[in-house]
Amino acid sequence: MTIDQVFFVLALVACLGCGLIAGAFFAFSTFVMKALSRLPANEGIAAMQSINVVVLNPLFLGAFVGTAAICALAVVTAIVYWHMPGAVWLLVGGALYLIGTFAVTRAFNIPRNDALAALQPTDPAAAIYWNQYLSGWTVWNHVRTIAALAAAAAFGIALGR
Repeated sequence: MTIDQVFFVLALVACLGCGLIAGAFFAFSTFVMKALSRLPANEGIAAMQSINVVVLNPLFLGAFVGTAAICALAVVTAIVYWHMPGAVWLLVGGALYLIGTFAVTRAFNIPRNDALAALQPTDPAAAIYWNQYLSGWTVWNHVRTIAALAAAAAFGIALGR
């Protein structure tokens, strides 16, 4: 396989993975969290707790973590082959996903999910946290959505180089 073919395959697989993850996050930003916020707090908490358990499955994690691995490989390949057309876009796309999607998830969304998991949905204090959770989690999800979409765009540009 030539380096041009490696660049193409990396950009294509990363573009598809980033687009897939952007779509999942977009769904949460535009209607899932809004629907959960309309439920009574105890029901919204219980539903999100269930979502946070079910999301830990091989298909979603394979796409989410697999895309991060491809993006890391794209960053390394871009640095090693910096002189190649499209290298800058591989680097930009990989960095956007790794920082704006993967690292943001680890730093901001997962801690909120862990705190939510520890709550009893029927505890009156849980309703207070639920309102904070909805706003904070959703803001960081918007960041993840935009970063994943921008990463997909960067990889798309790399495909044209």
